[in-house]
Amino acid sequence: MDSSDASPAAFDAALDAWRNWQHSPWGRLRFDLAEHNLARRLSDLPVGRVLDLAGADGGDAVRLAARGHHVTLVDYAPDMLAAARERAREAGVGHLLDCHRADVLAMPDPAPYDRHDVVLCHNLLQYQREPGPALERAVAQTRPGGVLSVMAINRHSAPLALAVRALDPGGALRALDERRSRSVTFEAELTLYTAQEIGRVLSDLGCRDIRHYGIRTVADHIVDDERKRDPDFFTELAALELALTDREPYVHTARIFQLVATVGDGASG
Repeated sequence: MDSSDASPAAFDAALDAWRNWQHSPWGRLRFDLAEHNLARRLSDLPVGRVLDLAGADGGDAVRLAARGHHVTLVDYAPDMLAAARERAREAGVGHLLDCHRADVLAMPDPAPYDRHDVVLCHNLLQYQREPGPALERAVAQTRPGGVLSVMAINRHSAPLALAVRALDPGGALRALDERRSRSVTFEAELTLYTAQEIGRVLSDLGCRDIRHYGIRTVADHIVDDERKRDPDFFTELAALELALTDREPYVHTARIFQLVATVGDGASG
């Protein structure tokens, strides 16, 4: 992970909470749906080189390594990186994962032959007060014709969550124009964006064929969290989420948006 406000120690201190969250129903949906949506674009591509920016403990990276890709994970929190290495080793793909400690925003432009086939920029933008620099770094690391996947918390979901889950219509009304939030897990300030805002930035950076997906379109609006832990209920919920992930108008109110794009010739950031 990376942040303009939180230190590496703050993210490392929340490692256990982050692991527990990934095993929750909402955490499982986040990773399952992201993998599913990205696999659609990668189905026509050969096994390649993947860069996971601010990849934390390897939740996305290890899944891609299990598909045969060689993944480089960059993060600035040392305990997260150690956890990613251990996760890959336990999954039998340690030889396909390289971990490097670095600030994503300080990464230099690679040589043309060192650009990656696939770049992930997942759960990074909400920790940045402006999305441009991080997206420029991501595009610069992707080869022309390569795939970029961007994921962030959806600003449109915040008022709906306040109204439905918190039963706070006044708070929901105030949140309509609010861009700031707070991470419960990492205790860091967040900036919320919409898929439309980020899509425009990607277009300006030369990306094309930008596909918009919604992650946790309905799950976060179901108040009974314990019911989601029931295996049968979760199976039906996951099937519904898969059906809605690219369906209008539901993508616009999902808790998380995912944009999967092709980086065009000349997009260098």
